[in-house]
Amino acid sequence: MEKVWQQQYDTGVPPEVDFRQYNSIAELLEEIFQKFQDRPAFHNMGTTISYRELDNHSKNFACYLQNELKLKKGDRVAIMMPNILQYPIVFMGILRAGLVAVNVNPLYTARELEHQMKDSGAKAIVIFENAAHILEKVLAKTDIKHVITTKIGDMLKFPKSMIVNFVIKKVKKMVPAWNIPIAVPLKDALNKGTDSSLKAVKTKREDIACLQYTGGTTGVAKGAVLSHGNILANMIQAKAWVKNQIKEGEEIIITPLPLYHIFSLTANCLAFSSVGGLNVLITNPRDIPGFVKELKKWKFSAITGVNTLFNALLNNPDFKSLDFSNLKISLGGAMAVQKPVAEAWKAQTGAPLIEAYGLTETSPAACMNPMSLADYNGFIGLPISSTEIRIKDDQEQDLPFNEIGEISIKGPQVMQGYWQRPEETAKVMTKDGFLKTGDLGFMTEKGYIKIVDRKKDMILVSGFNVYPNEVEEVVASHPGVLECAAVGVPDSKSGEAVKLFVVKKDANLTEEDVRKHCKENLTGYKIPKVVEFRNELPKSNVGKILRKDLRGT
Repeated sequence: MEKVWQQQYDTGVPPEVDFRQYNSIAELLEEIFQKFQDRPAFHNMGTTISYRELDNHSKNFACYLQNELKLKKGDRVAIMMPNILQYPIVFMGILRAGLVAVNVNPLYTARELEHQMKDSGAKAIVIFENAAHILEKVLAKTDIKHVITTKIGDMLKFPKSMIVNFVIKKVKKMVPAWNIPIAVPLKDALNKGTDSSLKAVKTKREDIACLQYTGGTTGVAKGAVLSHGNILANMIQAKAWVKNQIKEGEEIIITPLPLYHIFSLTANCLAFSSVGGLNVLITNPRDIPGFVKELKKWKFSAITGVNTLFNALLNNPDFKSLDFSNLKISLGGAMAVQKPVAEAWKAQTGAPLIEAYGLTETSPAACMNPMSLADYNGFIGLPISSTEIRIKDDQEQDLPFNEIGEISIKGPQVMQGYWQRPEETAKVMTKDGFLKTGDLGFMTEKGYIKIVDRKKDMILVSGFNVYPNEVEEVVASHPGVLECAAVGVPDSKSGEAVKLFVVKKDANLTEEDVRKHCKENLTGYKIPKVVEFRNELPKSNVGKILRKDLRGT
């Protein structure tokens, strides 16, 4: 690995970083609040909160969790909401109280939410009212004893808070009726928190900070156990990588990716907060015209996103008229950055679109291209500081440069394992302590890594993992379905889309029947875009459906 480290050093990035600077994320937050108290911290829908306000709000919420709800160190608290000001307040409050944050996709169906709540053993949940009807359906089947609800506009300034909440509920009808008697409004919780003091909790780097749910390499969603040390290390690694591009107290970063996604949580929420940056939260990045309208208000210096989002912005006619004079960092992750998009981005903004690579299991960053890179190079980059990457064969033996094998990662950001699933953890960890990613690639003599394919059948839709097993299980539960198989197919908008093959049990089964069933049980991005009926599906000699024979058909 000497050549690799030397290459990193030549790009101005230290080969090793001190990732033991803090004992906990809460300790880091205390430093941030003290150092940048008068700086703006987060902005959303016309309202900005300072680091001082973030300190007060998150402390009040932490006090409520400790003193009113009597939650103890290590208890899990779920967060289910989009990018709104309440998110960083709640997340930071949970960690300051010595608790574990369980990040939940706010678009989850009842089935998906039930699994995650039961698996995590969450005792409390903070949920935005738009999804409260989903929670109502499964609450009795979980260990949740405390429900805290919030409206999207609750932290906005008056009268906009009232207007936004009225429009969302009464005009756009986006809040289905719900009834949860034990629910407490977040605003009430924050007020109650002012009546007590925050109790000191001795938190170590090895203690769990987050349960980040992922399919891992296959199958049902599992909780990646990310410790305070894992996330702190990755934040410090990211800062080391971009240190020559950032200035304390001056950065404005656009945050369209949801904070419940580990990429946005570590890179935007924590890394940029640690330098006193302002996070501009985009609640609905799918509304591209609205997104561009918000961008016009800022001379932003950084933006993170996925390839499909950058592509959508580039295809908006008003995007080219924005002020890009301060833009220094454009970082693409969660899915491959495509060359045409990177080239178009550089042409329109003047800033290169830098590709990075990681997984939920690595908090997430593992590789990144140098910030000095001028043009797209087709690689996912170099191993970041204090990270070792090897290419291994099926026998877990190291392969030489330029030979294709499984990308395997070791570093302080690698998860502790999957929550209460030691067998699943053992499947992805090698004997010499490397995490097997399930991605196939090779490394050049200079340390650059290229992905050539995915080892597993996972489908990547707009940066989100979709696992065929889950889709097939849901579809197969329809009484009109005999057999089914899901595969990924190329899609110009989302990178990949789900294609479903179905053998009918009921001759009257229609595509609409299948779609309706999927919509009731799967988050939107998991729903098959293409449904094809077949008389039979290809199988191996032991009866296993051969997905590989269905791809490209």
